[in-house]
Parts: sequence; structure tokens; C-alpha cells
Amino acid sequence: MLITSRDNSRIKHLRKLLDKKNSLNEGLFVIEGENLISEAIKSNLLTELYVLDGENVDYDFEYDNVTLDVMKSISSLSSTPRMIGISKYINKSELGNRIVILDGVQDPGNVGTIIRSCVAFNIDTIVLSKGCVSPYNDKVLRSTGGMIYNINIIISDLDSIIDKIKSSNIKLYGTSLKSSISLENMPKSDKYAIVFGNEGNGISENILNKCDMNVRVDMESSCESLNVGVSAGIVLYHMYKG
Repeated sequence: MLITSRDNSRIKHLRKLLDKKNSLNEGLFVIEGENLISEAIKSNLLTELYVLDGENVDYDFEYDNVTLDVMKSISSLSSTPRMIGISKYINKSELGNRIVILDGVQDPGNVGTIIRSCVAFNIDTIVLSKGCVSPYNDKVLRSTGGMIYNINIIISDLDSIIDKIKSSNIKLYGTSLKSSISLENMPKSDKYAIVFGNEGNGISENILNKCDMNVRVDMESSCESLNVGVSAGIVLYHMYKG
């Protein structure tokens, strides 16, 4: 089928999913480009696929063609993609033994970088507070390099998640420049949860108080702080090499 109108009901629904609230309510998000679509198909999470008219794709997945005008109306990219799709959220109830928690991290590049680091350093689940940028934001998706399909993602109230972690006897670690404990003294184990906080304010006080230990990343005094994406990479590498 060739879709020629921007007002087509399915195209209007796809456009609606670009809004964070609608995306969260429906558990669906928009993906652009072959890399993400290939990963979505492998994960059995792709629900709809639209391909630019005149292009051929070799996927074992039913799709519709759209005109260039329609594709431009639904794409967020500066260069019009060959394909665009709708995917289900990557969400399982189980947390696993290695967990990263993001408390109000709002920069898409930081969240995407942390997702990639989580995959690289064998994290089971990444939990994002409702104050974080959506992991399904188009800029986050691009910065993950397709790695978003290789890790469990949960968007939740952090208090309830932390209660679950505590009841599972998993140690909860916070990260804070104010801590007197260096990362080098952070115990290494096969089961842990680590919290990283907002770019400007760090981890909220009530979450810090629930942590079993808070650690800092040592650095030169001439540098006041590190980008949260960089800090997360250092901490996760430290735990991975344990």
C-alpha cells in the first residue's frame, strides 16, 4: 500500500507518538533508520514499518510505502530516512543483579551514552525516573547507536524500585562529589545497583539517604565535576573489571 496523505490515520498516530506523554501511555515509540529498525525486528518489538516509495528493503516484515512528502512530515532527521517504524517499549518486570538508576538525567546525549556504557559493561537493567528525558526520545535513540535493544529499560517511581532492590539484598550505591569515599574503595560484587543524578543537582537528597554507600570519582582540583555520562562510564568500568 502507498500512503500519499499526511492526514492518513496511521501517519497521524505515528506523529502523535513523538510526544513523550503519548508514547509512555501507549508503550510505543518511533524509530528511524535501518540500524534501529533491524534491531527492533531482531527483538520482535517492531509493530509497524513505513518505507520511502521507490526503495526496496529485504526484511521479513510487512510494510507500507509512503511518499517523500509524508516521510518528511514524520521524520525528525535533517536527511530524510529510507524507513521509519513503530516499536514496543523494551520493558521487563525483573531487574536482574546489575542495575543502573538515573535520577532526573535530562540531557539526551548523556542518557544515550549511559545506555551504551550499560550494554558495554554488562548491566542487566537501567531504571529511569519519570523526571528523566525519555529513553525513546529521538536524540537519545541516535546516541545509543542501536544499543537500546540490548538492555532492559524501566521507567518508574524510584522509591518503589529501590524498595524492591533493598528487599532483594542488593547493595545500593550513590555517586556524589561530596562523598568522602573514593571510587577505588567501592566494594566489587556480582550484585549491585548504582544511582547517577541530574546534571546540575546530582542525586536527590532522599535517594542519597537510601544508598548503602556514596562514592566519588577522584579528579584534579582544577576540574570541578565530570559530565554524568563520563562519570557513569568510569564507575561502570570499575565494577566490570572487578
